[in-house]
Amino acid sequence: MFRLSILSFLTLSASAAVPDHQRQARPIVTLTRIIRMALLLFAVFLVVCFVSLMMGPGNVDPLWLIKRILSLRQGAGAGIDVPENTILFSIRLPRILFAGIVGASLATAGVIFQSLLRNPLADPYILGISGGAAVGAIIGIMIGAGAVPFGISGLAFLGALVTIILVFGVSGTRTDIQTNTLLLTGVIINAFFSAVILFLVSTSSDDHLHSVIFWLMGDLSFAEGGEVLFTGFFLMAGFLVMILHARSLNLIVTGEETAMQLGVDVEKTKKILFTTASMVTAVAVSMSGTIGFVGLMIPHLLRLILGPDHRLLLPASVLFGASFLVAADTIARTVMAPVELPVGVVTALCGAPYFIYLLRRRAV
Repeated sequence: MFRLSILSFLTLSASAAVPDHQRQARPIVTLTRIIRMALLLFAVFLVVCFVSLMMGPGNVDPLWLIKRILSLRQGAGAGIDVPENTILFSIRLPRILFAGIVGASLATAGVIFQSLLRNPLADPYILGISGGAAVGAIIGIMIGAGAVPFGISGLAFLGALVTIILVFGVSGTRTDIQTNTLLLTGVIINAFFSAVILFLVSTSSDDHLHSVIFWLMGDLSFAEGGEVLFTGFFLMAGFLVMILHARSLNLIVTGEETAMQLGVDVEKTKKILFTTASMVTAVAVSMSGTIGFVGLMIPHLLRLILGPDHRLLLPASVLFGASFLVAADTIARTVMAPVELPVGVVTALCGAPYFIYLLRRRAV
């Protein structure tokens, strides 16, 4: 939570203007280019998932795994021992899918926040959503809500939802959205929740402390069918809303006055996209814990490579964000096996140097 508060403060202090190099002419985005890029990134995602499925305390031979997958597709389950079937398709595969969905959610939300705030250093937690979710999750851990299905994640989602209501309510965005006021409100509320988290952690018992720390640093080890379906549903619904507003978002980023002259309802579009990105973030963080740098690093990296057109940037962020978090989670659960690291440790090790690079690059 300290990192999130510092990141929010630095983000607020950074220039709100999009760098000039991002405004340079890019290749025209066509449907063919979008499909080709999506197919390429989807192929990368499949390769990463296949490698992740092989890796673990007991590594699996690639040819053996391919034969087993083909036998399952053909409806022939013979030759698959129950332990192997359980490890591969009941434990590893749901976790891989869950990591992909969470990574896609955070990356997509990061695209929206960076674009609407016109700041490449914005991330999905900039409005303090992670702080509210963390408070709800810690309370759930301390009262033993984990014994109830969706107990901890449900309280975390409730905390994130309360944060969203507070941020938009306190910032007074009923008529229009003032990004500076919204940012300040998010930073203040996040600082308040950080203090609450410190109080809860300092008063929690040793039995709960390990679970609390793992949740605060991101934990995908309890991925089950319910979490995968719930998070996936919100990702699909949120992505549909975002991609339908991709053209309007392009115009808003270019200039709000220009967008209004071209018939875009700027304030309505901003409210819809802010709310959608916040809800997608709330669901992801409530199910997986706080996983930093995914929503900061992936959108900015893809924007540098593919350009600022959100018709291409949004689907690319979904697929590449999913691949990145699957790879990070694979490293987290295998690099020190049988001990498992929180996935947030791996993403921080990747994201912190990149964050420093961004700051130095903007200072040049």
